[in-house]
Amino acid sequence: MSKHCNRILIVDDEADLLSLWKLRLESNDYEVSTALSGEEALAKISVVNPDAVITDLRMPGIDGLALFEAVREKNKAIPVIIITAHGSIPEAVEATRQGVFSFLTKPIDGKELILEIEKALKFSTGPAIDRDDGDAWRCDIISKSAVMEDLLSRARLVADTDSTILIHGESGTGKELLAVACHRASSRRDEPFVPVNCTAIPETLLESELFGHAKGSFTGAEKSYYGLFQSANKGTLFLDEIGDMPLHLQVKLLRVLEEKQVRPVGSTNPVPVDVRIISATHRDLDEAVAEKQFREDLYYRLNVVNLTLPPLHERKEDIPLLADYFIEILSGGSEKSVRKITPEAMQILVDAAWPGNIRQLYNVMENAFALATSPLITEDLLHDAIKQHQKKMLPLSEARRQFEQQYLIQLLQTTNGNVSQAARLAQRNRTDFYKLLNRHHIVPSLFKS
Repeated sequence: MSKHCNRILIVDDEADLLSLWKLRLESNDYEVSTALSGEEALAKISVVNPDAVITDLRMPGIDGLALFEAVREKNKAIPVIIITAHGSIPEAVEATRQGVFSFLTKPIDGKELILEIEKALKFSTGPAIDRDDGDAWRCDIISKSAVMEDLLSRARLVADTDSTILIHGESGTGKELLAVACHRASSRRDEPFVPVNCTAIPETLLESELFGHAKGSFTGAEKSYYGLFQSANKGTLFLDEIGDMPLHLQVKLLRVLEEKQVRPVGSTNPVPVDVRIISATHRDLDEAVAEKQFREDLYYRLNVVNLTLPPLHERKEDIPLLADYFIEILSGGSEKSVRKITPEAMQILVDAAWPGNIRQLYNVMENAFALATSPLITEDLLHDAIKQHQKKMLPLSEARRQFEQQYLIQLLQTTNGNVSQAARLAQRNRTDFYKLLNRHHIVPSLFKS
């Protein structure tokens, strides 16, 4: 097992022992950080992001067991080894019962300590440990948090089936990356993975894009087009933002899933397709079904297995990993020699709210990287970058709601509250237009002169 990337945090109130253990571990190619108290260790843990923690049991303030509890609350995947000069069978039994990886008594033999660390790291889920080919399917997902490991374990179990998967998560959490990982772990891995964003394609073209069209079926259809379902045949079709698919297309998608064949626009000949569907949405589809904005039968067809991606603020232990990874990516295509984030700057990243999740973190790192004039990303750079991007960042659903509401208000102002005229300008029938007004709690009579 390669050890050169493994990070170890050692905690002891005796500085001489800390120095000794640090030297021993560094001579075995571990990256070592130290703390003289439990309090200092807790302050460092989010920044250091260790793969294992070694701590003395008896320390003033936060002792070894209390530190273990605190570490477990932050990340259950980090193994903790407790060392003490006052070891006893009851303490050891209680510690291991609570989940401490191992309990060693001083004086510690160097080889024994290294052996225990190597055993512990076999149970560590962080990417610092070299992964074998069995984990290649998830290589694009940078994480060591317990909540993500639980999710990825579920994803791995269902990936090799043909069950449809619905991925739910806020904008910027990495829904497409999880879909790609599921495809790589499936028996369809050597076949196409075809992504389509249901909001990026105009509604008038979405049916043709998905199901294809026959030559001459509409103006501009100068030749036949296979469509994305046929392009993904034998592989996986990823329907991103499925919650925003128009209702009339939801009916046709349901028919394709039930009949396993598509009918191109303008054609009378159905075409068989063998496609695994993974869909994703940031919307609450239960609520959308209740409001008749999403078909219940399609929802149950898509939601055979549900995978929910946590927002970034619920996996803070992944922030240092992601930040370092983004710096590595940005440095690869630049002549700049930016290589590291200062501990103070890293703490700012860990403490930030990240409403835009991983996408916002990348934008902030890109901003800071562009403005950096030294090899270090400093806290001043990150303060400015986070402030700038938090002003810009707005969830897509909220931006759409605000735009739609303002648009309806402007229509009614223009037509002096005449609903029929406003509906014609919006190219909507009167019934649909009233539904939009009710959704935004807009009363037309208030706009009459």
